[in-house]
Amino acid sequence: MGWGGPWACAPLLVLLLLAVGGAERRRAPRRKCPIGCSCTQDNALCDRTDGVPRGLPPDITSLSLVRSGFTELREGSFLQTPSLQLILFTSSTLGLIRDDAFVGLLHLEYLFIENNKVGSISKNALRGLKGLVHLSLAHNQLETLPRHLFRGLDALTHVDLRGNPFHCDCRIKWLVEWLSSTNASAELGECWGPAELNGTRLSQLQLQDFDCITTALALFQSLPFQALSVEPFWYRGEQHVAITQPFAGRCSLLEWDHLDGAFRAYAAINGSSPVACKPLVVEGRLLVVLAQLAGGSHVWRQEEASGRFVRLQELGPQRIRKPNALASFRVDGDWFLAVADSSKAGATTLFRWGGRGFYAHQALHAWHRDTHVEFLELAGRPSLILASSSQRPVVYQWSRPGRAFLRHTDIPDMDDVYAVKHFRLRGDVYVCLTRFIGDSKVMRWEGSMFRDVQHMPSRGSMVFQPLGIGSHRYAVLGNDYSFSQVYRYDARSGLFVRFQELNTQAPRSFAHLAVHQRDFVFAASFKGDTQIYRHITIDLSA
Repeated sequence: MGWGGPWACAPLLVLLLLAVGGAERRRAPRRKCPIGCSCTQDNALCDRTDGVPRGLPPDITSLSLVRSGFTELREGSFLQTPSLQLILFTSSTLGLIRDDAFVGLLHLEYLFIENNKVGSISKNALRGLKGLVHLSLAHNQLETLPRHLFRGLDALTHVDLRGNPFHCDCRIKWLVEWLSSTNASAELGECWGPAELNGTRLSQLQLQDFDCITTALALFQSLPFQALSVEPFWYRGEQHVAITQPFAGRCSLLEWDHLDGAFRAYAAINGSSPVACKPLVVEGRLLVVLAQLAGGSHVWRQEEASGRFVRLQELGPQRIRKPNALASFRVDGDWFLAVADSSKAGATTLFRWGGRGFYAHQALHAWHRDTHVEFLELAGRPSLILASSSQRPVVYQWSRPGRAFLRHTDIPDMDDVYAVKHFRLRGDVYVCLTRFIGDSKVMRWEGSMFRDVQHMPSRGSMVFQPLGIGSHRYAVLGNDYSFSQVYRYDARSGLFVRFQELNTQAPRSFAHLAVHQRDFVFAASFKGDTQIYRHITIDLSA
């Protein structure tokens, strides 16, 4: 390829040291001055005006470029001078070194690129320099170096990186690993960032200084329907998920399709305006409770032989008026089902399994328009939290002598809470409280009541869902008007920090599902497609 085209013209001084092999050093015959050069009488000194000199003798072994005007080295810049053993670039405007810039220089031993403006070097820029012994990139503008830059440089004995404004983040971790394993000596300089490492010598960095493993939720699959709730459940050693589809009027059961590598619906229970779908396995049988705004709420049972679902019973026809949420749990060996009723004249009701169906056991909260019920344990005692649009959330605790839940306390300064979700962290119990208008909150149980931990601004939020995936803890705050916010727990501060945005329209539920060593998050959308995200791990140092 041509030598002058890629670089801008600028005055320069090029010192060409001609060393032709042989023990006997003779004066080289007078050569014609190469195009673009201003030569001395023996043509050994060539002042270039447009970059790396063209027309140089192919047998030269040393080349020095001082105050040159070109800005980059492109692929194959030295193909016409394969005998070079030493190259010096200094005091130039050189800013970029591309892949394979030195290809063909099998004999190159010394490469000095010093006191320039190099801010970027491609990861394969030094490829093929198997004989390189000494490399200097000192006093440039490099903030990082690409991973594997020194791969294949087996003869390298010294590296000089001083005078560069290195940002010592995960992109530089590989260099710390390389320095600990190489036999080459190195002069390294200092970190210019981040702030906590400013002024630290690169030679003092340890691998434990870098936290380079992060995660993300990546869109995996879209389901072409709107949904209100997502309920994962285990049955016969496999995880499944039940999804409430209000506009389609059914509860769909999904499983993982091993052949297609995606989730598929394998069963459906049809209804009328369903608002919640709760699967549970009682006495080895799969039951599904379908709460509806019209036509009554029912319990369905899966038949063993056919796999079809048949209606088992109508649930509390005289008690349930406007169901909004369901919770199932076991206390003292008995199965219970709590139904939050949001009608003005209704009452949240607790049902107990009696062998052939669920039967009314206790009226919990009359006339308060409850929107959500959450079961949890507080200090080892079974407890319920009822969220209401008319008053603060109320905490009930189980009384074994009376076999009933008794009111214990309420959650202060949190009126108009739409939903409550709990999680455990380091032995403590926390709750995420969702508010449509105002701040949603994270609170911690402290012996007798919940106390504030953190406020999250929420406008149009109807779900604030904690999720535990492996060692990671998240909280997803939905939003009907904008992106939903994913927060990740930071152990150092003890708070959730903003981590990612999800573009799910009007989310109503988030749920974690683990299938074959893969983690997924379902996002039920009230106005668009229900989405499935895959939880992935990312190494920022790679």
